[in-house]
Amino acid sequence: MNHFKTLALLALLSGLLVGIGYLVIGGPTGILVGVGMAAVSNLGSWYFSDKIALRAYKAQPVTPAAAPQLYASVEKLSQEAEMPMPQVYVMPTQAANAFATGRDPSHAAVAVTEGIMALLTQAELEGVLAHELSHILNRDTLTQAVAATIGGAISSLAYFAQWASYSNRDGQGRRGSNPIGLLLAVFVAPLAATLIQMSISRTREFAADAGAGQLTKNPLALASALRKLEGRTQTAPMPGNPAFEPLLIVNAFAKQGLSNLFATHPDTAARIEALESQAQELAQLASTSSV
Repeated sequence: MNHFKTLALLALLSGLLVGIGYLVIGGPTGILVGVGMAAVSNLGSWYFSDKIALRAYKAQPVTPAAAPQLYASVEKLSQEAEMPMPQVYVMPTQAANAFATGRDPSHAAVAVTEGIMALLTQAELEGVLAHELSHILNRDTLTQAVAATIGGAISSLAYFAQWASYSNRDGQGRRGSNPIGLLLAVFVAPLAATLIQMSISRTREFAADAGAGQLTKNPLALASALRKLEGRTQTAPMPGNPAFEPLLIVNAFAKQGLSNLFATHPDTAARIEALESQAQELAQLASTSSV
């Protein structure tokens, strides 16, 4: 279901891009320009996403000797997931967070903060690592890159529409474009694109949580980790560029009220509830198979 929701939201976002291309530039040319902008941006974001994100958070690679428990946990979970071992990084901050990045499972990295390693138990940390490995297996970095760059293309077209509206004034100072179309292009479309992009991000978080529960067979460990991470976020937000917030396991800083519409992650209570339901289902399956 989460994969279907993601595909539907991506299709809606792409349709919005094509529509704005049509409104701003007009006809097939506008559509082609919009699609072309997205395609070029997507390729760069997809290929260089790991290097950009790791550099933004000043993540440093670690060896088995430098962080034996962390490295061993990533190695064990990778083997259980039957995927290549990703590179392991540590971020020098006491904020508690983690992310995975990379263009595919063979070119991936997992990064955790010093704060999260100090905060969580081993089982909780493995739940977080399994969540990040699920992102890699699901190629969520690529999905997020596609969504982000289509959204960026829409914003660029909106800026172009705004600029063109001022350059197309006639002698009486009246705009030569359709005011309703201009309103849609400049204001409504970027807002809608942002909301859709955030919805995609939240959907992928639920999917990664479920994948972690399946991998570790211990969804409650991740639920416990999320409780702790939510509390730490209130007092020690994650530093860095907000543009990379969709990569993190929890929001970089607390959000309340209407700001939840623009949150990159679902409500933590909802995530915990889903994990608790998954734990009950796994327990029922285990009891049934033992009979």
